[in-house]
Amino acid sequence: MRRVSFFRQCGGVPENCRMEGSTMLQQIIEIVRACGEIVLNADRTQAETEIKDGQSNNLVTTYDRAVQQRLRTQLLQLAPQAHFVGEEEDVHESIARGDAFIVDPIDGTTNFIKDYQCSVISVAMTRDGVQQLAVIYNPYLDEMYWAQRGSGAFCNGKRIHVSDRPLAQGLTIFGSAAYYDELTDESFRLLRMCFDRSMDIRRSGSAAFDLCTIASGRAELYFELRLQPWDYAAGSLIVQEAGGQISRIGGGALDLTKACSVVAAGSRVDTRFLCSKP
Repeated sequence: MRRVSFFRQCGGVPENCRMEGSTMLQQIIEIVRACGEIVLNADRTQAETEIKDGQSNNLVTTYDRAVQQRLRTQLLQLAPQAHFVGEEEDVHESIARGDAFIVDPIDGTTNFIKDYQCSVISVAMTRDGVQQLAVIYNPYLDEMYWAQRGSGAFCNGKRIHVSDRPLAQGLTIFGSAAYYDELTDESFRLLRMCFDRSMDIRRSGSAAFDLCTIASGRAELYFELRLQPWDYAAGSLIVQEAGGQISRIGGGALDLTKACSVVAAGSRVDTRFLCSKP
């Protein structure tokens, strides 16, 4: 039997965190938590795997699709007027006007296939293209992260903050932009620069989880040269609400309508060195 976490003991959003919109947040949390059980109870021997976009390392399973369909059905029951953008969609709806959900049903699909046990479910709710709510759940660690714009970031009911350490006393985590061969050399050039400036480096295989790692102060710097909006829509709000830095490499806000680079950091990390040319 799995342990009962603080989050489950407190029943979700704690009383001292309740605010306008928290009912919707609580409902999203419950939906995402239930989807986590699908991931935990998956029978990988029955999980059909397909290659996406002709890339042998870009995979989708029947469980990705099952979780996304459940999220679509239940989230749109909460907000029938909302648009829905999921990773496993062939055509993505516009989020420019009105409410929208941006969903990654299993961020870290390769980890999931390999039973590496570092995959998360990520849901952001936006209004007129701006994140309002964010929920990310790691079912393997039973860690539920959430944030509401202007109200802080939390993990299992406890408020989280980014690290206040300089990079020399911290960790760099990174994504290798594995689906984009043309970015490989540049990714590892920047990684070497980070390695020289930090205590050590790590790679989890889940961008959404990496952003939660920055938000919770477990690492000081994260970068990846190209991510899709569903990879960072929820995590970027959680980093912001935890007091962190989040932008594209070289500056500028993230673009929730298309792929872009992402850099996230604690409060004392100067990320400008990532802009330097070889």
